[in-house]
Amino acid sequence: MSGKMADFYKPIAYGLLNVVSASGIVFANKAVMTTFGFHFIYALTLIHTLATLVGMKVFAYIGMYEKKRLPKMSIASLAAAYVGYIVLNNLNLQMNTVGFYQISKIAVAPAVLAAEAVFFGKRASRKVVAAIVIVCLGVGLSTVTDTQMGSNLMGWAVGGGAIASTALYQIWAGTKQKELGAGSMQLLNEYSPIAAGFLGVLIPIFEPVGWAHAEPGTLLGYQYSAAAIVAIAVSAGLGLLVSLSTFLVIGATSSLTYNVVGHIKTVIILMGGCMFFGDQMPLKKLAGISIAMSGIIWYSQLKLQQVAQASREKLPTYLPVPTSETNGAAINGHFGGNHEGSVTKTSSRSSSIKTADLK
Repeated sequence: MSGKMADFYKPIAYGLLNVVSASGIVFANKAVMTTFGFHFIYALTLIHTLATLVGMKVFAYIGMYEKKRLPKMSIASLAAAYVGYIVLNNLNLQMNTVGFYQISKIAVAPAVLAAEAVFFGKRASRKVVAAIVIVCLGVGLSTVTDTQMGSNLMGWAVGGGAIASTALYQIWAGTKQKELGAGSMQLLNEYSPIAAGFLGVLIPIFEPVGWAHAEPGTLLGYQYSAAAIVAIAVSAGLGLLVSLSTFLVIGATSSLTYNVVGHIKTVIILMGGCMFFGDQMPLKKLAGISIAMSGIIWYSQLKLQQVAQASREKLPTYLPVPTSETNGAAINGHFGGNHEGSVTKTSSRSSSIKTADLK
């Protein structure tokens, strides 16, 4: 009986952990950037990457996945793309409202479809195109009616860059999985150290470190209060928990369950933006978000049907590396939005790795 009870409660616990961590990391990072004034995006990204690097080593040690050595030159370019898209997503969260940030995460789905059509000549079915059109209409309505964005041209540019970089990174990560025959967790474990190295070089180039004069506004001159340090540590820890809980949810349930959890996270993040950070939610914006959500739910169902079909035909499916909202929400992974990438599903110490679609 105890075993059956454990089987019943584990998926619920994993789902709750994923909802809390993926939603919490958005709020934690927004607080770090706005409430505590830690505007050093590259440094924050490095902290998250190092936390992920340590966590991946621990996960491998306890048997959650089996490490695989990959050629460094083959994954260096992917590590660079990873850094670029995380930095842009963090800038998007810093410069824009939480609501706009989350809507831009939803907009990754049509961006992926467009990129696949342009660069790979891949054509989607009519139903998928129709679902994406609905998503675009909803995203357009919700963003155009966002009075808080107004004439924030730089915010719009950063948001657009975040969408494009996330879409291209997800596609690239998927092709690398196929090319190298590696699971998503294996790939993330291998390129995290390279990404950390890139960030270590970029920080003194793009951010005021304050080597000579540790003045206010520099990384060394920042007032590291106990509360600020705790907030930064919490955001890094939540980023790691997003990757872990995504892995656990897929392993204990299914891609369909994970997609439902993803939609719940979107609603929570949008509500949290209004409650904690003053996001406005006029009726037109709410209508736009609702339309976009209906489109992304339909899109998710269609993608899941494609995965089921591929599974019946015993075809391998390779998809993006798991991301959190800031750690590749990224993240979010689909990373926290509805397009968070994929995770590997393995048995303990098993080398047989399958990927599951989280779109």
